[in-house]
Amino acid sequence: MPKREAKKKHIHVSDLHGASRLAIDATIGLTNLVETMHRNISAMPGILGTTSEDPTIGITGFVYRSIRSVTRAVGGGLDLALGQLVELVKQESPSDAREAVSAALNGVLGDHLVTRGNPMAIPMQLRRNGAPLTLTKKALSLAIPGASGRILLLVHGLCMSDLQWQRNGHDHGAMLAADPAFSTPFTTVYLHYNSGLHISISGRAFAERIQALVKAWPVPVEDLTIIAHSMGGLVTRSACDFGDREKHRWRHLLKQIVFLGTPHFGAPLERSGNWVNVVLDASPYTAAFARLAKIRSAGITDLRHAGVRDEDWADQDRFASSSLAKTHDLPLPSGVQCYAIAASIGKKSGCAAGRMLGDGLVPVHSALGQHKNAARSLGFAKSHQWTGHDMNHMDLLDQKTVYRRIRKWLLG
Repeated sequence: MPKREAKKKHIHVSDLHGASRLAIDATIGLTNLVETMHRNISAMPGILGTTSEDPTIGITGFVYRSIRSVTRAVGGGLDLALGQLVELVKQESPSDAREAVSAALNGVLGDHLVTRGNPMAIPMQLRRNGAPLTLTKKALSLAIPGASGRILLLVHGLCMSDLQWQRNGHDHGAMLAADPAFSTPFTTVYLHYNSGLHISISGRAFAERIQALVKAWPVPVEDLTIIAHSMGGLVTRSACDFGDREKHRWRHLLKQIVFLGTPHFGAPLERSGNWVNVVLDASPYTAAFARLAKIRSAGITDLRHAGVRDEDWADQDRFASSSLAKTHDLPLPSGVQCYAIAASIGKKSGCAAGRMLGDGLVPVHSALGQHKNAARSLGFAKSHQWTGHDMNHMDLLDQKTVYRRIRKWLLG
C-alpha cells in the first residue's frame, strides 16, 4: 500500500507563538494610542496646537498602567508556554496558503517581527520547490542532481514568497529551465526573504547568499542570470552594489538581469501613504491615529523613493515628510545586460489610465528606469525595454507575452 502523503499544515505551533506576541504588542500599542488621545483631548489644545505624548496622571493614568501591566504579565506566560511547545512539536510541509499569509505578514510587519524575535519572521533562504537549500557541495549535489553550470535566480517582490512565482499554472523559472532552445539548460534557484526589512539589509544578505551558493555549486559555474519582480529588483540592485564593494566572485559571473515591474524610482502609493501621516500628525486630536499608519514596515517605506543603500535611510525618521526624498543614485550594475519590463492597465500605448496608473502599483516610467531628470535615468537600452498593455502588476508573473519577451532576450 503506497505511503500516504502527509497533509500539509496551514498553521504551525510557531504561528500561534508569533500571533500571541503580535496580539500582546497590539494591545499595548492600542492602549498607548488611546491614552495619547485622552491626554490631548483633555488638554483642549487648538486644532493645530502642540501634541503631547506624556502619560496621563492620577486615576486615569493608573488605569492605563494597569492595562499594560496585566497584558505584559499574561503575554510573558503565553510566550514561555508557546516557546517551549515550538521546541517540542516539529511540523513539516507548510501549505501554500500558510506560506502566502506568512509572506504578506512579513511584508507589512517584517522588521517588527525581527526586532521582537517573533518566530513568524522569515529567515532569508535559497530554495527549490519551497525547500531550503543547504549551501555545501554535498548537500547541493543531493538536492539538485544534474545541476548545470548556468544558475537562474528568481527574486520575488513585496509581501510575496518564492512559491508565488507559480501563478495560473505558469512559472517563468520552470519554463526557462525546461526550454530546449537553450543549449545549456538553466538550473533554477529561488530566493525567499522577509520583504519587510530595509531593502539594503536584504540586498546585503542576498549578496552573501549568492557568494556562498557559487562557492558550493556542485559543478563549475558558467554564468548567473537573475529575474526579479517588483521590490525584488531593488533588492537585486542593492545586492550587486554590495557585491561590488566586497569584490564578490559572483559579480563577474552575473551576465543578465530581467526586471519585472520594479519601481526603480519609487512607488506613488507609498508616497501618498506617507502624506496621510503628515496630515494626521498636524493636529493633536488626530496625531495618535498616525501611529496606525506607522505600523508599515521599513521595506514598504523604502519603496517611497526606492532607497537601496543604507545611506538612504540611516539616521532618518522614515515617516517624516522629507525622509528618503534624496536617495543616492545607483547606476545599473556594470558588466551586466539589464532588461526592464513594465506593465500598463491601459489597453494600448498612450492610454490616459495607463499613463497615470501604470500597472496599478508601479508607473511605467519607474519600471523602465526613466526619470523626469534625464541625467538620473538608468539608461536601459531601447531594445532592452518593453511594456505590456492590458495587464497589471501581478500579470507580469504569468502572461505568455512576458515570458516570450524574457526568453527572446536571454537567448540573445
